[in-house]
Amino acid sequence: MINEFEIEPLLANKVPKQTKIVVAMSGGVDSSTAAVLLHNLGYQVIGVTLELYSSNNSARKGACCAGQDIYDAKRVAETAGFPHYVLNYKEIFQKEVIDDFIENYTRGETPIPCVKCNQTVKFRDLLKVAQNLEADALVTGHYIRRIEKDGEAQLYSGLDKSKDQSYFLFATTIKQLKFLRFPLGAFHKNKVRELAEYFNLKIAQKPDSQDICFVADKYASTIAKLKPESLVKGKIVHVNGQVLGYHNGIINFTIGQRRGLGISSHEPLYVVKIDAKNQEVIVGSADKLMKNKLFVRELNWLAKDPIPSEGLEVTVKLRSLHNGSMARIYPTNESGSTEVILKDDYFGISPGQACVAYLGERVLGGGYIS
Repeated sequence: MINEFEIEPLLANKVPKQTKIVVAMSGGVDSSTAAVLLHNLGYQVIGVTLELYSSNNSARKGACCAGQDIYDAKRVAETAGFPHYVLNYKEIFQKEVIDDFIENYTRGETPIPCVKCNQTVKFRDLLKVAQNLEADALVTGHYIRRIEKDGEAQLYSGLDKSKDQSYFLFATTIKQLKFLRFPLGAFHKNKVRELAEYFNLKIAQKPDSQDICFVADKYASTIAKLKPESLVKGKIVHVNGQVLGYHNGIINFTIGQRRGLGISSHEPLYVVKIDAKNQEVIVGSADKLMKNKLFVRELNWLAKDPIPSEGLEVTVKLRSLHNGSMARIYPTNESGSTEVILKDDYFGISPGQACVAYLGERVLGGGYIS
């Protein structure tokens, strides 16, 4: 069975028994299987689990990095026979991920905390831990591929497109990519579960974690609980300027939303803009949500060649489940914005979401939609 899961050596110049690796173990089937696979291949495996929040603070079933998941990760390591450590990162996670999520939502954006978590807590802080342990690499169970070409580490989408996580990892830096490894990127999820069964892992059929780990209910109710002052009443305004009603807080609305607006109209209305400064929700017809131009902030470019002045033809994903749109991306200007022109109009481009650029299956980079 294990022969079906041949992987490239994690380091080209080191045999497994001489290679020390830290595996980020969330307690789920993917990272657990990756750790045990590498342990069985002879690597010096050290499992590390980050405790990111108190489990009693999250009522969401299937959330990761707390409570049962920590126990599951520790049990896998003990059974396989490699060391495992639990690190308390609650304070850092609160500041870097939860507080950032709340701040962006109250600005009228739709943030992606999973990206921020990977960008900071996992690939910045945990990477430092791995280096302090004198590890040769940090391994995760993400479905994404790292391929070296001409001495350059490049990022590619996972082969299992139904599980591909490249959209959430666009913020991985070139420096981080040199140290990171993703051994599951070339496999399909069903095969990984089969391997977990082969290793007799009790979590082999454990459900995947769903949605945002620290959100117990709806996003708005979670934010209202964590930051009550965010519930500021305001107007619901038609794009023509007519006041149609009132709301109890902009955190209850997202771009493209149609249901639950709390107003009556003879035509279908959607949220087309959220004006956080004036606490107004702007609504209009569906055509007001069709756009072919957007701006991106904090662009992380992973290709060694910069974007040419005349722009570059790419495919972009504007949501995690977006199949992709043809576009041209232009160099970042002096104000820090990167312009993206889509070949065709797209419905409901949401500030705060990510715009990730691809060349075929390769991830060229990405940033947050302004």
